[in-house]
Amino acid sequence: MKKRLSLIVLLMVMIFIFAGCNKTANVDEDSEPVTITLAVAAGLKNVMDKEIIPAFQKEYPNIKTQVTYDNAGNLQNQIESGADVDVFISAAMKQMNALNDKGLLLENSVVNLLENKIVLIVPLNSNKGINSFTDIIKADNIGLGDPASVPVGQYGKEALVNLKLWDQITSKTSMGTTVTQVLNWVAEGSADAGIVYATDAISNKNVKVVEEAPSESVSKVIYPVGIIKATTNEDSAKKFVEFLQTKNMLDIFVSYGFLASK
Repeated sequence: MKKRLSLIVLLMVMIFIFAGCNKTANVDEDSEPVTITLAVAAGLKNVMDKEIIPAFQKEYPNIKTQVTYDNAGNLQNQIESGADVDVFISAAMKQMNALNDKGLLLENSVVNLLENKIVLIVPLNSNKGINSFTDIIKADNIGLGDPASVPVGQYGKEALVNLKLWDQITSKTSMGTTVTQVLNWVAEGSADAGIVYATDAISNKNVKVVEEAPSESVSKVIYPVGIIKATTNEDSAKKFVEFLQTKNMLDIFVSYGFLASK
């Protein structure tokens, strides 16, 4: 009888524990949906829309995402003007550092997520004899992101200045508002050459890479991610940033030509 009573008590305890665990496991499923707003550098649009965001929605069905893609300079200005943003992914440290200096980022939330390379591209069937960065002077029309606001343009100008080519090409350069615009100019043939990220170059079959910018001519291209201090969805924003850093997500970024930041 005593043994039987002990078994009954043990069974009841196990049922109670299971019920409690089951209730805990379903907390997220029963919670109210949350929407986080992401401000993301335009060059990340393909991988984010096709891979990263769908994977995040599957993992966290109650955390919805709303994304604005633009050049990092414009996104920085929008955040400084009070735009409702939870997470910012920049294509350069300059914009992230500017927000941090103004106290607009959650303390210790900035993570160096990815790296990229700066490359010179020409139309696939180019006959201009442009085979290196120094040959860019042979182009009649050059596409470059606007250095005033577009990170890839800042990197491009830095490389050209250090290679002592900037003064020779400024008069025939068109300034794009995003790296995608520059890529399209070259792909369509309206620009004889352009400077973009390596990841953009491999995404378009109508351009070819001439050369990677010499490492001594340009700063390391880092994509940082940070959480905006004014966020009202801090927990969800942190989950998203942590999700980006998982091995599976980094592997996806690498498959699109990015490098995991070291």
